[in-house]
Amino acid sequence: MKRNRLVIYYLLAWVCYTLYLYIDNVANKRGTQPYVWSNLVAGFIEFSFCFFFVYPTLLKVKKISLLVLGLVVADGLFIGCRYLIEEVFYLWFLGYSNYDHPVGFWYYVGDNWWRAAQPIIFSFVAWALLNTYQKEQEAEQLKQEKTQAELLFLKTQINPHFLYNTLNYLYSLAYPVSDKLADAIVKLSQLMRYMLNNTLDGMLDLSLEIDYLSNYIKIYRLRFEKSFFVDFKATGDFNGKKIASLILIPLVENAFKHGVVNDAGTPIKILISTTGQQLTMKVSNKISYGQKDSSSGIGLVNIRRRLELIYPGGYELLISNNGKFYSTTLHLILHKP
Repeated sequence: MKRNRLVIYYLLAWVCYTLYLYIDNVANKRGTQPYVWSNLVAGFIEFSFCFFFVYPTLLKVKKISLLVLGLVVADGLFIGCRYLIEEVFYLWFLGYSNYDHPVGFWYYVGDNWWRAAQPIIFSFVAWALLNTYQKEQEAEQLKQEKTQAELLFLKTQINPHFLYNTLNYLYSLAYPVSDKLADAIVKLSQLMRYMLNNTLDGMLDLSLEIDYLSNYIKIYRLRFEKSFFVDFKATGDFNGKKIASLILIPLVENAFKHGVVNDAGTPIKILISTTGQQLTMKVSNKISYGQKDSSSGIGLVNIRRRLELIYPGGYELLISNNGKFYSTTLHLILHKP
């Protein structure tokens, strides 16, 4: 959500809380006594602390102990601020405090805990309503993106099948002429065949995804011949593991597009390994500052979006750029078959 909109919702919630305090004071005939303003200031501080930190941060962690600790700190923040204003500042500037007699620590806490709880309740209601609205907006956006993706998928169904069949025909023509050309056509045909694989859940065997990456790299190697230096390694047990199709290729495309491929001293490194159901992929390359290839994959922005949709809470994508070398590391919890 945009920051200015968040501030607007926060201000509306704060106005509601202020109106509540005003109505409460009028109903109890307190008027505008000094301690009413101290209550308002302390409530503002506690309300803001809960709205911007406690609920957005600690509720996501999903640890009750941390949430309770945060609320206790918020409660103490209110009581401490009110004590400082009423029992210190008022005494200095007005000559009197809120209490007619000296009060102990626990007496003051017991006399203020309910007032300290009110901003906590108001801020939670405001944050919960805002969070619900955000989730509804995100769900609607995902629905629209899914519809657009389905329409795009339908539009591209005919051409890939046509190209795949055409490549098989070209292979039959090229085989008697050039083994190298025929081999390139076979690898391109295998890439097309993988792209046409469809399942209901969009998951395919991990071994097929690895083969796709291998064929993709081999086609590039044929293109650049002896001036192509890529170190590709895949280790681990890939059998019986499923992965979202074409989820790994953007990291390789990005390295080929922005990296130096013709330096034997600094080859592009692509390492894939599995441990149990966890997959780790590391791609590193020396950065090329020359003219970039205009073609590219779906990009790192889109792959992060796909990861959020398909593997919510089950991935970590790390990016490093020191100006000379660029690297991406993907940790992924694979779906069980």
